[in-house]
Amino acid sequence: MTVLIQNILHEIERLPDYEVFGRVTAISGMLVEIGGAHGALSVGDRCDLIARGGRRVSCEVVGFRGGSALLMAFTALDGVGLGCRAEIAETQPVIYPHPSWLGRVINAFGEPVDGKGPLPKGNVAYPVRAAAPSAHARGRVAGKVDLGVRALNTFLTCCRGQRMGIFSGSGVGKSSLMAMMARHTQLSATVLGLIGERGREAREFIEDDLGPEGMARSIVVCATSDESPLMRRQAAYTAMAVAEYLRDAGEDVLILMDSVTRFAMAQREISLSAGEPPASKGYTPSVFAELPRLLERAGPGVGAGSITGLFTVLVEGDDMNEPIADAVRGILDGHVVLDRAIAERGRYPAINVLKSVSRTMPGCNSVEENALVSRARRLMATYDDMSELIRLGAYRQGSNAEVDEAIRYNAPLEQFLAQAKSEHTDLAAGYAALEQILAA
Repeated sequence: MTVLIQNILHEIERLPDYEVFGRVTAISGMLVEIGGAHGALSVGDRCDLIARGGRRVSCEVVGFRGGSALLMAFTALDGVGLGCRAEIAETQPVIYPHPSWLGRVINAFGEPVDGKGPLPKGNVAYPVRAAAPSAHARGRVAGKVDLGVRALNTFLTCCRGQRMGIFSGSGVGKSSLMAMMARHTQLSATVLGLIGERGREAREFIEDDLGPEGMARSIVVCATSDESPLMRRQAAYTAMAVAEYLRDAGEDVLILMDSVTRFAMAQREISLSAGEPPASKGYTPSVFAELPRLLERAGPGVGAGSITGLFTVLVEGDDMNEPIADAVRGILDGHVVLDRAIAERGRYPAINVLKSVSRTMPGCNSVEENALVSRARRLMATYDDMSELIRLGAYRQGSNAEVDEAIRYNAPLEQFLAQAKSEHTDLAAGYAALEQILAA
């Protein structure tokens, strides 16, 4: 009851001193035109449409045409018609995160959707769409992060405040890899943004993949694929705002977002509906403008906390150079490529080490660790170059000493890269195991 009273008081404090409203003048597809509110609205503002039966439909201003504001709804437009009243809501959407949100599942508005009762609200408002900290004021990326996955810890070591992309086609295992990192990471808190997830998979991921241990120190922000593009886009912004709250509290946060591609698709739907012309494969220029605004919010903070970001990218047709993958790869500090051919061989996680890179890794490793990883990479690259001849039996043992060495170490290295979902390997154990393999 105390939590409920506090939440009511917060909402009362946000009530405006006066009320401005307009009327619905036209509806076209997902767009609603509002007239009579000149000078009171700007892009990103919120309005509530009063539909039939008094139902309130929350909308966002996405543009202007002539003398009318163009709105898109967060929910269905059923019951909305010409002349319906449009009440202007708060101009800047905010959430009030609280430490007790850990272990809970919320929607794009910061409301609980897990059936565990109301969420208490904190005292500080966090804008859903905030700017990244100044590049010259925030700290530097430093200190290794134990993600619990051998292949990542050794060959693609991640640092606190680093942002990496996980590039994968559908069904190659990116959700399972995310679950492993969320469950085994040694960072103090995790925020999971499930953007455009299948409704069936959301609960399965939380209960089976994440499990009680991972969920206890996680906050999940979920928007399923059947929700409006505004809800899917806002879920990504909300997940980032929650991570920023934990970062400002001095926590080292891991944010896992699945997926940036569905965020881009949601922005594309919004932009096309507002009349923006497509630029590349149907994606509008505003999509490529929004991507850095979202992704740059992760990273080191101004104070002690940091946000380490791992963002999945669902590549269309396994094309790693499609527009979103290409744009995201240029923004982030590294990329992890999941290979369908490796998954078909039955090795999980299906990380293609040779096509993946962590840009901060050489600086955070010791000379010995870098030398160890470089030697293992050379062996794998040599085997990969000769793999076709080896499979066909065209290579004769003894013809090349480097190839013979690569063949000898191939099986142990493949076994090293494979890891069960429930298995955890820390940083030190990963390097020790790799050193033992190469010393044999």
